[in-house]
Amino acid sequence: MIVRTSAELARLIDHTTLRSDVTAAEVEQYCQEAIEWNFASVCVNPIHVPRVAACLAGSAVRTCSVIGFPLGASPTALKRAELDWVIEQGASEIDAVISVGTLRSEGAGPVGAEIAALKADCGPLCLKAIIEISLLTDDEIVAVCLAARAAGADFVKTSTGFVGTGATAEAVALMRRTVGPDMGVKASGGIRSVSDAMSMLEAGANRIGTSRGAALVKEARYHLEGAGR
Repeated sequence: MIVRTSAELARLIDHTTLRSDVTAAEVEQYCQEAIEWNFASVCVNPIHVPRVAACLAGSAVRTCSVIGFPLGASPTALKRAELDWVIEQGASEIDAVISVGTLRSEGAGPVGAEIAALKADCGPLCLKAIIEISLLTDDEIVAVCLAARAAGADFVKTSTGFVGTGATAEAVALMRRTVGPDMGVKASGGIRSVSDAMSMLEAGANRIGTSRGAALVKEARYHLEGAGR
């Protein structure tokens, strides 16, 4: 994916704060930055969804929440309950962590069934399946991406950012080749510079998850547009 301006980059960013110690004031600051730069969404843990939805009301920025985070080791029934709650509180995008242990021990079938159940609960809202690439072989990445696509997920996402190495251009390229041109691929984890973001977009990502959204867009204004020179 080719991005030529900082504004184009901003529209692909999920401005993310998933720290356990993040304060209400910091969450509100993320929301103000997201509105200022016109990011795709603000992504937070469920407890912050009501505050984010209220802060973003009337803007084009969406409220995103994670479920089963960060390990994906909750039973499907609990993930569905968590998903229902965040939707009721105003989330319109959901990033759900798969059970890597289930994938590795039972194959992609049960994981695909869980994703299908979550997508049924989401309806038209956006569901991203977090597959945690650093714990998977290439064959497992392919298998879970195909299962997620068949289950109706809107995106496959590289990682939580809490385990292993985070996103890599090689994994993003593999995910894009696997799901084809029409499904979303989100790169997340360790994306700290415009160079990092561009390498993910060039590999096939069309969404970037980062806690440094504002810094990346400011950097992009300089490198892509010469602002400030």
